[in-house]
Amino acid sequence: MQTKLHPALIAVASIIFVILIAPLFIILGAAVSDTSYLTFPPQGFTFRWFTNIFDVTAFRTTALTSLQIAFGGTLLALLIGIPAAYALNRFRIRLPSWLSNVFVLPILVPEIVLGFSLMKSVTIGLDLPIFTTLLLGHTLLVLPYAVRVVGASLASFDFSIEEAAISLGCPPWKTFLTVVLPNIGAGVVAAFILAFITSINDVSISLFLTGPGVSTLPIQILAHMEQFFDPTIASVSVLLMILTVGVMAIVEATLGLTFLTK
Repeated sequence: MQTKLHPALIAVASIIFVILIAPLFIILGAAVSDTSYLTFPPQGFTFRWFTNIFDVTAFRTTALTSLQIAFGGTLLALLIGIPAAYALNRFRIRLPSWLSNVFVLPILVPEIVLGFSLMKSVTIGLDLPIFTTLLLGHTLLVLPYAVRVVGASLASFDFSIEEAAISLGCPPWKTFLTVVLPNIGAGVVAAFILAFITSINDVSISLFLTGPGVSTLPIQILAHMEQFFDPTIASVSVLLMILTVGVMAIVEATLGLTFLTK
């Protein structure tokens, strides 16, 4: 027997859906407007603002930098986060309970404070290159997501399977790669997607760590808005939305979205 939804509940859900989806249509409309300034509803129709993105050298270089930082920072966070999550779950009795809270600190500390601290201690204190500082900053930013999401997968993993493999003569490192890691693959993929999206859209930390010759796409968008108010900004936003939808489409085509909920 199917439960009939109350009309008021349907109305409230519809209103919430419209509120969430309306800004996306506003950005899309502004991106195709045939005007030299941002406006909605669009006046005319053109794709010239999308081509203008690739004509601006700063957008091309910063987009490449953002992708490099997002991929590099996410991979480093996973290389650190997966062993950390494994240790926190595998040896939870031996390790102190407060240790797991250490990996959440980058989320608890405001990003502005974290970015300023990294600028003072790493960029200025250690005199590291700007790209390296950005990479370290984004790794620190997304590390909590890697530890928490992978840890959630490990929490439901039966470690007796690992012990059985070791007892049969399989080396511990090979057991981890062939037994543990395939069973938490969903958590690793989910952590990668969440960390990558967080990194590529970050503003607060990147604002403190960028410098001459090295910048990220969100920072370049802010700089472009200070000088111009044309629909190019809306076009960049549309492309970022398409990138997000594309990532989810690839996951659905290869693994299935239900794979992420296992």
